[in-house]
Amino acid sequence: MVRLVQIFLLLLAPLALLACVFVINRTFAQASGGRDYVVRMKLPEIGEPADLPAVEGPRDARQPLVVIDAGHGGFDPGAGHGRVKEKQIALQIARAIRADLLAHGDIRVALTRDGDRFISLADRPDIARRLGADLFLSIHADSAESDLARGASAYVLSEKGSSEAARRFAASDAESDATSARRVNGVVLDAANDAVGAILLDLSQRGAQEASAQVASFLIEELSDADVRLHRRHVETAALAVLKAPDMPSVLFETGYINNAKDAAFLQSRAGQGVVAGAAARAIRRYFARRADFQ
Repeated sequence: MVRLVQIFLLLLAPLALLACVFVINRTFAQASGGRDYVVRMKLPEIGEPADLPAVEGPRDARQPLVVIDAGHGGFDPGAGHGRVKEKQIALQIARAIRADLLAHGDIRVALTRDGDRFISLADRPDIARRLGADLFLSIHADSAESDLARGASAYVLSEKGSSEAARRFAASDAESDATSARRVNGVVLDAANDAVGAILLDLSQRGAQEASAQVASFLIEELSDADVRLHRRHVETAALAVLKAPDMPSVLFETGYINNAKDAAFLQSRAGQGVVAGAAARAIRRYFARRADFQ
């Protein structure tokens, strides 16, 4: 008899669960006026570009445009030391650089993000390219296993990373159709003439790499002159995703080591952020002052 009762209860349990789900579902539906609790939203079409950030500064489109990228954001905090997060430091310094550049009135500026939101690595330089940026500067804060590591660094794309970027760009060009032709420095790469396209891409990459190295060198010099601690006194190279635009000078600026107590305190302070931002803004102005096409 006991066994029969156990079997009966086992059979009854799924039915009781289904009944509970039905009752709860009806209760919520009635409380919200039927099925109106369903939230509907319009999603962008596949391939539809995301909204671009606002460009601030002079209205003259002939003035140079810098896109400043505050690293990480949203659910991606980056490196961290206690309550200090890389995404916060990067955004604060990016805003400070923007303010310094806009104060002089001769350079246009846009931020990839001006709040705490996530942007994928590939989208960051793509935003700059779609805006027609003349320079892309990505702001970060470094971290290391040892808390003895200190100082700021400037990175440009390595030769290996440049080759990888060229192969990926060529592959995406081969897959594109006439309505989504790839451009380098505003010139559409003709898929029917691969040789010419390869030459244009190579020339564009060389020019972008030279310009990137110049901006990074100016940044190191300005930081040194401002007595900012440097990790190394030369420009470093790396195959970083945010540096792989083939036709746009790109620099990654590691502002210091966030897991080092002295660097973290400096980067958190308004004074420290002002010093770092001022050095970066001066390096940017030096770069554009030497460019003949912006004279």
